[in-house]
Amino acid sequence: MAISPSKTFLSINYQLDNHHIFPSEKCCPVSFSGQKSHLGRTKSMEFATGPARIPRVLSKTSESLSSIINELEKERKEKEEDITAGKEEERRVADVWKEIHGQDDWVGMLDPMGPLLRSELIRYGEMAQACYDAFDFDPFSKYCGSCRFTRRQFFDSLGMAHHGYLVSRYLFATSNINLPNFFKKSRWPKVWSRYANWIGYVAVSNDEISKSLGRRDITIAWRGTVTRLEWIADLMDFLKPISSNKIPCPDSTVKVESGFLDLYTDKDENCRFCKFSAREQILTEVKRLLEMYQDEEISITITGHSLGSALAILSAYDIVETGLNVLKDSRAVPVSVFSFSGPRVGNVRFKERIEMLGVKVLRVVNVHDIVPKSPGLLFNENAPQMLMKLAEVLPWSYSHVGVELALDHKNSPFLKQDGDLACAHNLEAHLHLLDGYHGKGHRFVLASGRDPALVNKASDFLKDHYLVPPYWRQDENKGMVRNTDGRWMQPERPKLDDHPEDIHHYLKQLGLASER
Repeated sequence: MAISPSKTFLSINYQLDNHHIFPSEKCCPVSFSGQKSHLGRTKSMEFATGPARIPRVLSKTSESLSSIINELEKERKEKEEDITAGKEEERRVADVWKEIHGQDDWVGMLDPMGPLLRSELIRYGEMAQACYDAFDFDPFSKYCGSCRFTRRQFFDSLGMAHHGYLVSRYLFATSNINLPNFFKKSRWPKVWSRYANWIGYVAVSNDEISKSLGRRDITIAWRGTVTRLEWIADLMDFLKPISSNKIPCPDSTVKVESGFLDLYTDKDENCRFCKFSAREQILTEVKRLLEMYQDEEISITITGHSLGSALAILSAYDIVETGLNVLKDSRAVPVSVFSFSGPRVGNVRFKERIEMLGVKVLRVVNVHDIVPKSPGLLFNENAPQMLMKLAEVLPWSYSHVGVELALDHKNSPFLKQDGDLACAHNLEAHLHLLDGYHGKGHRFVLASGRDPALVNKASDFLKDHYLVPPYWRQDENKGMVRNTDGRWMQPERPKLDDHPEDIHHYLKQLGLASER
């Protein structure tokens, strides 16, 4: 089932007893703007509140989400003609993409947050969400653990063709490591692969979107954990030198969590899909694309949610530490990470090293989510400096990297205040919070056409009076179809690409062929 962000609009007047979510004292009329954003993808509206004693949606708590949207869409069309024609033209992404990607460490861009950065964060978040929407995690499917779509039809199948990217290769990892809650396996004896799991993709912007972005963008999206949060218990919570897994680093005190490192570097030469490690797959593909577009302005953007965020940071470090991002003409391609709800990855020396190398990391977190607080519950960047100095030699001392953008789901009038831990960690909820975030102390104002119903796609987080069922995303008939004889069966899928034929050529160029 293809899922795409809906061009819908919501508005709400919302107050709770003795708890003013917004700063206004009197009920204000809902204001609505139908102006298109810089990419022409989203639209904006405002919320206002008053001293009402119960939650209200257009004064009708029983009204369905779709009817509310229809009313507001009609109102928007009526008011669209009144938009001021002389408004100053908004800056384009092409003009400020380096700032959006952290050239100045996002100083002055997060509070308040402008529409360009918000839209780009949501766009990359949607590319990470695509990993979940495309992943087959049904244990009763013989394709469990794989991607449901072929590489060439990936974005079209998800209703995301408007993003303007082409998937250049899929990424696989071996499941023979101690992260059982990350890997999914089929219960059937006949399966697509016994040892591999699909863990993400590499994509590159097409000519049209590259023009609007101001450069050719190579994006790497890593899949996180699909169900529950038990994967946190899988973490060995043990730091080891990053160089111990053959990732070059001149400093042996630079350490990362061992489970992340193994997932990134392990392989199984007896498996068609994971005979090359995720690291080898990433480095060879980035090398190939950089050579292909070396005469253009290029960026490398890596995104991921949850465990995928850790892999995003680790692979960004690897690309820059190996010097892969330096072109033949000595230009350094900027490498940025947009991380969503990610855990700590390494120690303070890793933080210092990755930031010294110039990797820019923006971490989007929900303050009520426990994952960004792990591992390193006791010894982390929030501990007194003297204590951290003493704990440097311990294998449990972690530090977050980059810049943090902290969101709070209790600021959204759409979400349940008492959502469980899985809800607080949900990626769609993070994208919803980004849509309403304008800065600390600012009202929660949905700025685009993202449908809040997407939050409940794989959770039970929206308030019940919006009439959106929880966990509503399902495959029709669980993927079963009728054959020509009228019998129900699981259809065969096209074979997934494994590895390009020229991978050995690029492994040799990178000096990795000797590792095989």
